[in-house]
Amino acid sequence: MASFVKRTIKWLLISLAALLLLAAFVFIAGNVWVLASTARYIDRPVAQCRTSDVAVVFGTSNWTRSGLRNPHFNARMRTSADLIARERVNHLLLSGDNRTQAYNEPRAMWRDLHRRGVPSTQMTLDFAGFSTYDTLARAKDVFQLNEAVLVTQSWHLPRAVYIGRSLGMEVTGCVAEQRRAAGEWRLRLREVAARVATLGDLYLWGRAPHFLGPAEPIEVGPGEAQEAGYVPLVYRLPVVLSLKDAALEEGDATLERQAPKKPAR
Repeated sequence: MASFVKRTIKWLLISLAALLLLAAFVFIAGNVWVLASTARYIDRPVAQCRTSDVAVVFGTSNWTRSGLRNPHFNARMRTSADLIARERVNHLLLSGDNRTQAYNEPRAMWRDLHRRGVPSTQMTLDFAGFSTYDTLARAKDVFQLNEAVLVTQSWHLPRAVYIGRSLGMEVTGCVAEQRRAAGEWRLRLREVAARVATLGDLYLWGRAPHFLGPAEPIEVGPGEAQEAGYVPLVYRLPVVLSLKDAALEEGDATLERQAPKKPAR
């Protein structure tokens, strides 16, 4: 009996060790694959970023939990405004989370970029960018983008570029530079796991975005509205009316005339 218990314990320990080694291999191999296959599509600094009609800017909170300005948000906005100023891109798709009236990433992005001198005619807002995958799936299927520059931090870009190219988009990445922030190691560690989860989303369980909707192609160039202060009103979630409040706070009374009476559904 004692020998049977010992053999069972030994078998369980060996099995556990094998599973741990397998998990470690999957994490390492998955990260190496994503990093290696996207490295050639990621550029820095802004002056070296490849050109495109549209840049997709990923949302994040503009404040940290400690009440300080989020350096990652500032870096993304600064880089996006610089891309417009240098004419590396002509239009910005601002995609972020807006699950509640109290939390609105695209609105904060629009206001910050507007203060930095980016014309309203060169910004489109996507209120259903609940995740990196959702942002890119909607960029392709809703906003009809076949190519784009992606703007976010260096540790986030490999996964974003990998998802975009796996969805059939010709995307490149432009690194939003910033100094290391306090607690950034947690984000980098989470990103290691997220890269592996992304492979499952794409190749195993066929993840779908939370919210799509009818196609609303972004028009860039001569067909783009030129009225001063105009904000393109594309298909969004019902909380689109909160954007009107943001614009009015900026003194943009033009948006009052442009906003729909009822939100799109």
